[in-house]
Amino acid sequence: MSSLLIHNASQLLTLAGTPQRGEELGRLGLISDGAVLIEGERITAVSTTSDLLERYPHAERMDAGGKVVMPGLVDPHTHLIWAGDRATEFEMRLQGKTYMEIMSAGGGIISTVQATRAAKPADLYAQTRARALTMFRNGTTSAEAKSGYGLELTSEFAQLELLLKLNDEGPLEISPTFLGAHAIAPEYQDRPDAYTKLLCHQMLPELKNWWREHASGRPLPFVDVFCEEGAFDLSKTQQILTAAKALGFPLKLHVDEFADLGGAKLAAELGAVSADHLVMTSPVDIRILAASDTVAVALPCTPFGLAQSQYTPAKEVLSADGLLAIASDINPGTAWCESMQFVIALACRYLKLTPAQAVAAATINAAAAICREHEIGSLEPGKQADLLILSVPDYRHLAYRFGGNLVETVIKKGKSYKN
Repeated sequence: MSSLLIHNASQLLTLAGTPQRGEELGRLGLISDGAVLIEGERITAVSTTSDLLERYPHAERMDAGGKVVMPGLVDPHTHLIWAGDRATEFEMRLQGKTYMEIMSAGGGIISTVQATRAAKPADLYAQTRARALTMFRNGTTSAEAKSGYGLELTSEFAQLELLLKLNDEGPLEISPTFLGAHAIAPEYQDRPDAYTKLLCHQMLPELKNWWREHASGRPLPFVDVFCEEGAFDLSKTQQILTAAKALGFPLKLHVDEFADLGGAKLAAELGAVSADHLVMTSPVDIRILAASDTVAVALPCTPFGLAQSQYTPAKEVLSADGLLAIASDINPGTAWCESMQFVIALACRYLKLTPAQAVAAATINAAAAICREHEIGSLEPGKQADLLILSVPDYRHLAYRFGGNLVETVIKKGKSYKN
């Protein structure tokens, strides 16, 4: 088995230990002049440079050059797969139209559904793979990715199949989510109850059968619902997620992006893996969520992309001892951003996180938001060898600077990719 010793890191950020709750967020496990030994696809030792050079004198060496070495970034909420763009809607918002007004007029998610349904498979693959590779070059080594721009089984399954293909091709590792409840399908616009019943009684059972046939050996995908005015109300969300849970699917929720419907509380009650957005969540529901094991995932690119003033109350989540992660929400309507580095920069400015807190929220806590914290998100013996070498000597540059790419080298499962 090949071995690689990365040494001479100005700061080795290990993020060692369990996901970080509340005021503990920001524990970096920083080792000055650090080193890490990789054997095959796994980390086998983490220590100082002098220690590992002495213990492993015959290992192949990679000199980090006095720069930061840290875990690969994890993006736990993306809408990676779609066709086309919504640049026209961006201009409409600048002219005063709201997101919900655009959606009710036939724009928004439904316009991307129509474009994605109509796209040739080769074109959809090419557009999605280009985004995935850009994410990877910017330091995201693992990501969640949702279907949701089909809203009928043939198209939804085609999107999941493409995500499985992209995961197998790599280098970005993808955890899929079924988001058939992204919006009311256009064929059911006047019959939301019928579409909800279709999801519960046909789509979810068929999804489980399809997954066994096409992804045998892989964990079941997450099932997500967009709980929001104009999409699925709290009652319909509960129906869908209860049906999904009964079939064994792990749960995720889009909640309280534009209105507080009680979705955060529902996420905690159902034992969802994560509740995402949380912009309008009430203080009471923040405390209920924080008392659970459900990860609160903030998506600062989305209010930034919509030019809104309100963001996830991250400090309140931490004060209530909650689990907080951050994600890009990359999507064509509100947040076309492939860079978790930019998410970190936004999180410090608008969520009021410290650079250390933002890094932890984008690594070990983000891994917990996709049930991967035992495999990725930190640099510890036994974990998958996913790490970054930055072009700077101080991790705080990830928050201090924005708009560029500070990742010099990405290492995924022990394999090196130089930018």
